[in-house]
Amino acid sequence: MDAQDDMKNKSMPPEEPQSADSGDASATPASSSEQTSENTGEERAWYVIHCYSGYENKVRYNLEQRIDTMGMKDKIFDVVIPTQEEIEVKDGKRRTVERHVFPGYVLVNMILTEESWYVVRNTPGVTGFVGMGNNPTALRPEEVGQILRRMEAEAPHVKVTFKVGERVRIIDGPFNDFRGTVAEIDMERTKVRVMVNFFGRETPVELDFLQVEKS
Repeated sequence: MDAQDDMKNKSMPPEEPQSADSGDASATPASSSEQTSENTGEERAWYVIHCYSGYENKVRYNLEQRIDTMGMKDKIFDVVIPTQEEIEVKDGKRRTVERHVFPGYVLVNMILTEESWYVVRNTPGVTGFVGMGNNPTALRPEEVGQILRRMEAEAPHVKVTFKVGERVRIIDGPFNDFRGTVAEIDMERTKVRVMVNFFGRETPVELDFLQVEKS
């Protein structure tokens, strides 16, 4: 199991994560005597906060404003929404969109203290930290590295809107405007094999994802 899978299984479960205070903004993290040295106010780390899906950008804006107005730049350093460029083909047109890798989650690089915890937790739109009980769980360096490498990938991810057995239309190349059935999808090579009726017989044609669209 790689670090990304481990993060999804441990730090970002599909169900509502256990937050430091799912409904009580007055709760505070465990006292420094109860925390491990990794979670004391002396160490900077990345934490995950949860918000409603679709409100990630608003939460980042709100938090950045609070960091500035409340003088917390020496405790809260970066607010990042993991995104990845994605190429989408619709009506024969290609467009690049920015897709949230983990909808409903925002990463915060900070020194965890009661004060910094309070600023983040009481930001409008934030529903809690990801962690166990009252202790937010810091991401491991390898987990952060995996996320950042995914965000910095040079080639945009191609959104596949079709599946095996579905009818598609070829929109580029020598078979432009032909229609056929998807026989195979190769995600690693970003190739799709389409069965096209050519001169009365079914002929397999290998194409890039961007050369076809759902019919």
